[in-house]
Amino acid sequence: MALVLGLGNPGPRYASTRHNVGWWVVDRLVQRWRGLSQPGNERWSAWRIDHPRPLSDAGRRGSEVVLLKPLTFMNASGDALRDWLSRQGAPPVSMLVVADDVYLPVGVLRLRPSGSSGGHRGLQSVELALGSRDYARLRIGVGAAEAPELRDHVLETPEGEEREALERAADAAADAVECWLGEGILAAMNRFNRRVRKEVSEP
Repeated sequence: MALVLGLGNPGPRYASTRHNVGWWVVDRLVQRWRGLSQPGNERWSAWRIDHPRPLSDAGRRGSEVVLLKPLTFMNASGDALRDWLSRQGAPPVSMLVVADDVYLPVGVLRLRPSGSSGGHRGLQSVELALGSRDYARLRIGVGAAEAPELRDHVLETPEGEEREALERAADAAADAVECWLGEGILAAMNRFNRRVRKEVSEP
């Protein structure tokens, strides 16, 4: 079983904000794969899919994929993950976390097999839950802001060309997840760790 964990905040207030691009990607995958919703609780929402493409390292035809969205708010994403993992009979074969990144330009994707949280509270929470930084992460650039304005920046709704660029980036990120599943992380890194075309132009 593979696990794709999209980070975001629950509720309509946050649905279109920069901080929720990880959820945008999960929503696209649910639509593409017509995933079946699993019974959830107040901590998480999940979809389980019998995916037709095999996991690159599983050596079998097809693979089971779970798409997971924490409902605990960003800073407690690890609590939702821990709760979900505790209900499983076995840990996932592989896991990919999808999140926003203020240190990448708008629309840029970065896929890595491991690494630090970079100050991202959701990734920090996941690290605490796992007790490790050794999990793959796909970061989507949402543009930089000065430190005092960082919280406001990620909780704002992008508009115009920026919104269009992030929508394209979410589409590309969904493609990257499918590549990760079918061909492995190195292939996905080689293909998607680049700028998304038609990014927001500099003023």
